[in-house]
Amino acid sequence: MSPAPGATPAVPVFLYHAVMDDPPEWIAEFTVTPKDFAAHLDAVVDSGRTPLTISALADCLAGRAPLPPRPVLLTFDDGFADLPGPTADVLAGRGLPATAYLTTGAITPGGRSLLPTAPMMTLDEARRLEEAGLEIGSHTVTHAQLDTLTARRLRAELRDSKAALEDTLGHSVPHLAYPHGYNSPRVRAAAARAGYETATAVRHALSSDRDERHRIARLIVRRGHTLADVEAWLAGGGARIAPYRDGPQTIAWRWYRRGRAMLRGPEFAG
Repeated sequence: MSPAPGATPAVPVFLYHAVMDDPPEWIAEFTVTPKDFAAHLDAVVDSGRTPLTISALADCLAGRAPLPPRPVLLTFDDGFADLPGPTADVLAGRGLPATAYLTTGAITPGGRSLLPTAPMMTLDEARRLEEAGLEIGSHTVTHAQLDTLTARRLRAELRDSKAALEDTLGHSVPHLAYPHGYNSPRVRAAAARAGYETATAVRHALSSDRDERHRIARLIVRRGHTLADVEAWLAGGGARIAPYRDGPQTIAWRWYRRGRAMLRGPEFAG
């Protein structure tokens, strides 16, 4: 169902992870097959929506530029091995821009990361992504649950990943994605202080031209989602529209995880 006339215009921001036929079990729930991914992209093209990068959405949220009437964004988290190869190729073949958020510790040889083992791209391949039309953002160093970290660890996750990407690409990297969407007012403030103009969460909701710059809502695409789900989101329905406040369950879950991290140390956000 589409929003009612006069309602806040919905902006679908899709969140993908790996695109492959035989993913490791830990990421399988968040993986789509190349065949399904191609069908999703065809639906994006057929929708008549205008594909944007996060930078373009940032310009709108900051009041620097108007938003096209019917925008859509494609984003990718982590940096799996398919991204600079077949996934970038199929995006380029349809003329679709996208934003890739890279976990620097997982894609740097000898790097430190909490991500389980999986085929990953390398940090040097970030340049290839830009050449293929993808914008690069940070997804922290280790993929920890940011809202459970001490202030020192949080600063390191935000600043070290940003620095590694900027050293590799030779330009500023002003966009961040929170691992598994975990954030809090403290984390959002730290992201802004670290120099990030925007940060994306998950929320499994549609974004809008009134969304929060450091908590942009995304729709996480799981293997169980159908083409009909994708088409519903592209029509501006099938999910609530941000911004909205965190519910009691979200806040309680954050405090539980924070207490657990005090006993066990930083944990994988996933």
